[in-house]
Amino acid sequence: MRRKENIFKNIDWYLVITYFLLVIFGWISIYAAGYKPNVSSIFDISQNYGKQLIWIVASTVLILIILMIDPKFFSALSYTFYAICILLLIGVLMFGSEIGGAKSWFKIGGFAMQPSEFTKIFTNLAIAKYLSSININNKKKYPKLKIAFIIGLPILLIFLQNDTGSALVYLAFIIVLFRDGFFKNTIIIGTVLIILFIVTLLLGKILILQILAGLLLLMTFLLLKKYKKYKKTFFKILGIFAICSVYILSVDYIFENVLQYHQRTRIEILLGKKTDPHGAGYNVNQSKIAIGSGGFTGKGFLKGTQTKYNFIPAQSTDFIFCTVGEDFGFIGALTIIVLFLFLIIRIIILAERQRSKFSRLYGYGVASILFFHFSINVGMTIGLFPVIGIPLPFFSYGGSSLWSFTILLFIFIKQCSKKNELI
Repeated sequence: MRRKENIFKNIDWYLVITYFLLVIFGWISIYAAGYKPNVSSIFDISQNYGKQLIWIVASTVLILIILMIDPKFFSALSYTFYAICILLLIGVLMFGSEIGGAKSWFKIGGFAMQPSEFTKIFTNLAIAKYLSSININNKKKYPKLKIAFIIGLPILLIFLQNDTGSALVYLAFIIVLFRDGFFKNTIIIGTVLIILFIVTLLLGKILILQILAGLLLLMTFLLLKKYKKYKKTFFKILGIFAICSVYILSVDYIFENVLQYHQRTRIEILLGKKTDPHGAGYNVNQSKIAIGSGGFTGKGFLKGTQTKYNFIPAQSTDFIFCTVGEDFGFIGALTIIVLFLFLIIRIIILAERQRSKFSRLYGYGVASILFFHFSINVGMTIGLFPVIGIPLPFFSYGGSSLWSFTILLFIFIKQCSKKNELI
């Protein structure tokens, strides 16, 4: 008779322990953000922190279910899960409810579910499944078009829901593609264009063009002595300069006519070109005040005035990190940052150890999504990135968010059991 396998055997306990530390710290922070003196119990399910406890218990059940499932199950049904999520994204456009200006939720009674949160998981599975297929040539056009379609379709559908932040998260998969040799030149060029766009807005197109002209003259002088030998190189540099110049001259048009008003305003505030402490810049301004007022050790648990008196909108969700900064200070904020960095680095290390290419690529997808959410969310609260409304993994209030990140991580934990590692 076949013996039942222990579901806890061979799993990476470092990831599991880090996960629960973040979840518990997040729950405590949600309690601190929504604390009311006349409601003393942290278990009050009429409050956000009480509801979050229910999501945490449910997440624990999900973890046990995932650990009992054969890891091959996720690979075998990757495309099926992906197709179901695409149908849900289409369905929410037709039958969904609008919350916070985005039509991206299904509401059933008092319960709300956001399909885009779960689509990240199954898009990651679909990418890993496709890229781990036999005879995939990353230099041919068809595989590139197919992988672009897998990633681009959910991005388009989520954009149509007016949920820009969730759509931008899918750009995290660029790291997976770069790791597997897809679109390397495109990714590098795209990164350069984004940097050039920001620098042009910050310094002005005239100054940037002058800098580029100076670099062109310098390169011309260096290549002039050996013109015949470096003739092709010279014309390539000239062509790059011409393209960059046209792009720089078009930055203002793109900024004014492509981006929406609130997006332009947030970017201008971020770059210091506009101040609006009572309007578009209010959230970030109050968040920075809260974090700064925490000092080195914080004001103390439940003693944060910015959060207690509701100065910060979305303080249990998108701006939960400022609660940590105010109550627990630099020490508390640093602890959370270290835990997240440990989690992400540990995932990458385990991904590189896997025999299975599917597990390795899926692991990189998990690390990329977590890194994108973590860095952007923390960056929003301290004014390094524009506010795009994405949650802090395992921390922010919300069932859809917590469940999706839990499933995302524990599918990887199940995939990368120690018996599947390279020796």
